[in-house]
Amino acid sequence: MQSKLYVSLALAGTLVLTSCGGLGKLTADNFTVTPSPMEAVGGKVPVVINGRFPEKYMKKKAVVTVLPVLRYGSDFADGQSATYQGEKVQGNDTEISYKLGGNYTMRNSFDYVPAMQQSELYLTFKAKVGKKDVKIPDVKVADGVLATSALISSTAASTTPQIAADKYQYAIKQTKQAQIKYLINQANIRNSEIKSTSVKDFVKTLRDIKADQKGYMLDNIEVSAYASPDGGMKVNTALAQKRENTSKGYVNKQLKSAKLDADVDSKYTAEDWEGFQELVSQSNIQDKDVILRVLSMYQDPEEREKQIRNLSAGFKELADEILPELRRARMTINYNIIGRSDDEIQAQYKADATKLSVEELLYGATLTENAGEQKDIYTTATKQYPNDYRAYNNLAVLAYQQGDLATAKSYLDKAEAIDGKSAEVNANKALVALAEGKNAEAKDYLMKATASPNYNEVLGNLQVAAGNYAQAAQCLKGVNSNSAALAQLLNKDYAEANKTLGKVARPDAVTSYLKAIVAARSGQDSSVLSNLKEAFAKDSSLKQRAAKDLEFATLFNDATFQSLVK
Repeated sequence: MQSKLYVSLALAGTLVLTSCGGLGKLTADNFTVTPSPMEAVGGKVPVVINGRFPEKYMKKKAVVTVLPVLRYGSDFADGQSATYQGEKVQGNDTEISYKLGGNYTMRNSFDYVPAMQQSELYLTFKAKVGKKDVKIPDVKVADGVLATSALISSTAASTTPQIAADKYQYAIKQTKQAQIKYLINQANIRNSEIKSTSVKDFVKTLRDIKADQKGYMLDNIEVSAYASPDGGMKVNTALAQKRENTSKGYVNKQLKSAKLDADVDSKYTAEDWEGFQELVSQSNIQDKDVILRVLSMYQDPEEREKQIRNLSAGFKELADEILPELRRARMTINYNIIGRSDDEIQAQYKADATKLSVEELLYGATLTENAGEQKDIYTTATKQYPNDYRAYNNLAVLAYQQGDLATAKSYLDKAEAIDGKSAEVNANKALVALAEGKNAEAKDYLMKATASPNYNEVLGNLQVAAGNYAQAAQCLKGVNSNSAALAQLLNKDYAEANKTLGKVARPDAVTSYLKAIVAARSGQDSSVLSNLKEAFAKDSSLKQRAAKDLEFATLFNDATFQSLVK
């Protein structure tokens, strides 16, 4: 199968000349067609024809146009013609010496169609000697097209389409903060602070958590107390400690009142220079830039305060607007909102699905491996939340996995109408286009799907379709799929392809067929036959392909092979 096919455009014996001095008959003798057999690559059948016009063939006034034609069934495809001329012809075509003859190379590429597997490549001729037309019979130079790369349309079906994930969280982290402000040099909590909105909301949150311990879970409470950075460090340290104690005491009192248990983690900051810098940066006070420059130049707290106090006008603004905000304690409740458990979601779906959020519905579909149940849940989600693209996308995934491209495409169109920028939708549309043989369309969609988790896998499939086998194998490295094995096979890494095929999670007929091809290329005829038998048992339609597949050319006359493909 892999041997060179030698053909020739030579004279039959010596030159067979017509009585009127025409050109001789050509035969397939000493010319090569590469590759042999011809092979489909990237949706094309590229072919190079190398030949030589023999000595004393090209009449000095002759013009010969050679046209490659690929014939298949009742159809044909024309290649790119080339014209050659004798020494006395006035023209711009390649000149061939009558006495010496000459070599030529023709490069052609045909658009691949499946029927080309059974085909014949002919060279046809249009010739003149002077003004007289002469007849040169057509010459067959090659048989058949190796179309293993075209299996990408089948292997892509086993590529994992991308589910649009839910955002359901059983426990959602929440915080609730309140702030108590203190007067200068004081640590007692004033009634006006207890009545502030933030403190009231703080207390209410604790009571809400107590009232619904199924829906809420309390983690802990943090208390951070501060003194402003004016005054001595010793005084400020003692003051910040007192504020920590009073604010922590207030929190413990509220926990006791609400009958809740929680850790109270407390700390104090004697001089809140960090908070000071932040507030100054956000303010419009006089000498703002100078104050910030002082903070960057000096790290010693006493020196900082000294330099800032020297800015008499600016310091008054600080004392009135900034420093009072730093005499405080911050109280933070850390808790979780608890959602429905898996069992509760499933029970609620059966009882009344309308009470489930879209996130709960999408998550609920992941709790079953039954495709029918998943379809029902996603369908329900589209009815209750028609403006969410994810359920439509996921219905498309189910259809794609069942080989129903038309339904998958319909659902993806609906998803795209809602969110055309979705990475998952575009990745899946690329897969569908690829399965339909629309490689350019697949590329366009994939360019909009770079954020999709399966981007590399889809890209690998597209690279196979484009004939970039090394890049495809790299993209699909670590993926155990038919497409990954096909990429490795076409990249001539047969050992790795065989390993990958052995790891395919859900091997199908195509998996076995690819194993047969790997075995054929490795010269293991018995393995070819056993794998083909397995493939045909899963999908009998593959018999028709195998009967004309040049991968198995060495077995075409084998009795066992012939009985298998009947």
